[in-house]
Amino acid sequence: QRAYFKTTGAEKPIADILKESAKQNFQPLFRGTIPLMGHSLASALLGLAGQPKLQKYIKSELSQYGIGTFVSGLLASAAVTPIYVAVTNPLSRLEVIMQTSSIKGKPIGVMEACKEMVTDSKQFGLRGVFRGQGLGIAKGILSLTAFHQGRIWLTDAFRNHNISNGSYVPPVGSA
Repeated sequence: QRAYFKTTGAEKPIADILKESAKQNFQPLFRGTIPLMGHSLASALLGLAGQPKLQKYIKSELSQYGIGTFVSGLLASAAVTPIYVAVTNPLSRLEVIMQTSSIKGKPIGVMEACKEMVTDSKQFGLRGVFRGQGLGIAKGILSLTAFHQGRIWLTDAFRNHNISNGSYVPPVGSA
């Protein structure tokens, strides 16, 4: 889709993409999966594992000032999101480079995509890789906070429901 749009400016029907890629055992659909796996790993480590640990630490350190779960989550997200953006933006750029070659053409490998990214950064500087990320960071902070607050709310709701119907009895001395 990206390669077709890049050359023609028009969208290509999904059926046509599937027919073309079927001729090559659907291998063209897997272009860019190595950077995508790195992106997923960074997302899991920073967003799903790092943010809750940092939130717990912030809450323990700032609870004496009346900082609750929401504010500590917001602060943790504000710390994690810029790191996430700095790690994942180059990976997203690699994905795009690898996915913009024609299905019929030769695929662009990871090393070739890295070389193209280096060439781009020499020509445009790092602003080409990180363009428009101020808003992306703000959206990331809010969405990461909302995700974890929803997770916390659901966990509490299920725990309270299970306690009220007798399915779960909390250990003595637990909050």
